[in-house]
Amino acid sequence: MNRTIAHFFSWIGLPLLMLTYMLVLLMFINPYAFGVRDISDTQAVVLLLSVFGISFVIPSIGLAVMKPLGLVRSLSMPDKQDRTGPYIVSGVFYLWLFKNLISNGHTPPLYTSIVLGATIGLFLAFFINIFTKVSAHATGVGGLVGGLVATAFSWPQSTLGIPMFGGTLEMSMNIILVLGMIFAGLVGVSRLALGAHTPNELYIGYAMGFLSMMLGWAII
Repeated sequence: MNRTIAHFFSWIGLPLLMLTYMLVLLMFINPYAFGVRDISDTQAVVLLLSVFGISFVIPSIGLAVMKPLGLVRSLSMPDKQDRTGPYIVSGVFYLWLFKNLISNGHTPPLYTSIVLGATIGLFLAFFINIFTKVSAHATGVGGLVGGLVATAFSWPQSTLGIPMFGGTLEMSMNIILVLGMIFAGLVGVSRLALGAHTPNELYIGYAMGFLSMMLGWAII
């Protein structure tokens, strides 16, 4: 794979973006589950910005601050020792996000379970990272696929309507799941192409992310 393409998929496949991706998808599929008519409603925008800020922006700022402080040697974190601090910081905010969502009474259980699954996956990755390096990207997209599986079972009749050529293209959850798996594969191939991980590190990440999401879904 071309390195430019590999970098592109690595960036859009950042693990901290997965909760935002799932929220946008669920809001397009079934906005009424969130108590809104569509994703442009004020309540929906506030929730999106909150999730994006807590799950991506704040942890990213924390990571950026760690670099000049010498807590991480590189923002790409090639060594497992560099990942300890970012895992802890991200985990704290993921727990905070889960607590807020489960107590507000307006978020559907499906998305709350996805946030819980992502939180479990993050702390599991932190624990495994003590012993061996694991792909955070693979953990993230593995969780994304797990979230899509949970959605397919929880909202089996749901479809995603995409405006196209004056009409609407309806995509079933099965198609969305297949596309999610392809995306997860491309992210994994990108990490291999960039020399960031070995195949085993990817496999462990995929399994951890998927199983953590299934656990979160089962709990909620």
